[in-house]
Amino acid sequence: MPIATDSATSGLHLVRKLLDPASRPDPYPIYAAFRARGPVWIEEMSSLVVTGYRDCETLLRDPRLSAERWRFFQPDGAADPYPPDAPSSVRRPWFLSLDPPDHTRLRRLVSSAFTARTVARMEDSVTRLVDECLDRVAEGETFDVVSGLAYSLPVTVICRMLGVPQADERLFQGWSAQLTRLLDGFSNPGDGNPEWVGGMVDMHRYVNELVADRRRSPRRDDLISELVAAEDGGDTLSHDELVSTIVLLLVAGHETTVNLIANGVLALLRHPGHLAALRDDPGRASAVVEEVLRYDPPVQLTARVATQDMRVGEAKAPAGSLIMLLLGAAHRDPEANPDPDRFDPAREQVRHLGFSFGPHFCLGAPLARLEGRVALAAFARRVREPELVADPPPYREHINLRGVSELLVSHAGVAR
Repeated sequence: MPIATDSATSGLHLVRKLLDPASRPDPYPIYAAFRARGPVWIEEMSSLVVTGYRDCETLLRDPRLSAERWRFFQPDGAADPYPPDAPSSVRRPWFLSLDPPDHTRLRRLVSSAFTARTVARMEDSVTRLVDECLDRVAEGETFDVVSGLAYSLPVTVICRMLGVPQADERLFQGWSAQLTRLLDGFSNPGDGNPEWVGGMVDMHRYVNELVADRRRSPRRDDLISELVAAEDGGDTLSHDELVSTIVLLLVAGHETTVNLIANGVLALLRHPGHLAALRDDPGRASAVVEEVLRYDPPVQLTARVATQDMRVGEAKAPAGSLIMLLLGAAHRDPEANPDPDRFDPAREQVRHLGFSFGPHFCLGAPLARLEGRVALAAFARRVREPELVADPPPYREHINLRGVSELLVSHAGVAR
């Protein structure tokens, strides 16, 4: 095991600063301090922290790194946090936490529902949902962008894709909020937190019933029916694989897009020139989304487990250790993006890893881009003279899934 050095000690101090709630409004100076040290081994965490863009991009496609993070947090012999009567599907890892060939097989069976062409056909319905959200907040002098737009849109979209009854959509908002701890880079998935475990079990029980219903009575127009029927070379999803995948789509496809939209509105309000440019030319929305993903990414970090002894730069990491890739830091690496602390949707090239890279590139990227583009363009076009009520706004507790808990905006009306 490597011996801690002054650099590693400094790294632990920076991690503690990053964990401090006072750092939520602006963690980027901490990331800059990490980048200045290069890859840092932190003995106390058995982790190598990597912050450079080139290193992160390379490691995301390095076959020596495993995505099966649960093996790091839940080694053999760890206590099972779930009650005995929990559905068997609750113990199956999400496919984003699996390695090939399991990951490759499951991704192939699911991927047809999320192609760019398939998602593009949803633009009209997403536009209607965004307009409905803005219609509902039009009467007041202020509204919360998070609850009024960012939070309701993605869960409605994914629930309707899957075929979840509209009356039950709020159930998924609550469960999703609990289960985001699974995606938070400094949380232990095996900590047995009763609230976290309860949400996971309840969600799996509900989805089990949905799947059973679709097996009895398949529909032609929802994703669950498509996944039940999905086949590739005679291969199909088992019941537990199907339930686990649907839970993943609901959680990962919701929370990240909430933060993309809210972080995007916040950045535009802080840079009114870019907001005005988007209002004048809605075609700029795609560029705004890409810059938000770089400048203030909804996913701040990801992690892998080293399957063998490794060296990254001057730092060493033994087999079995955690490799933490601070994507929020990598995006502000000046070697990848010149003048990286400036929000500029007009920059010539935007390099980011907001949807990961390599074999685990985000399956839902086309859908997230569509929702972000439509929501930000509609906000710019319809909300007149918007201004932040509080800056900085309050932030959620998560380190990884970065986003505000509330984004109050005053305005002079919402255009029809």
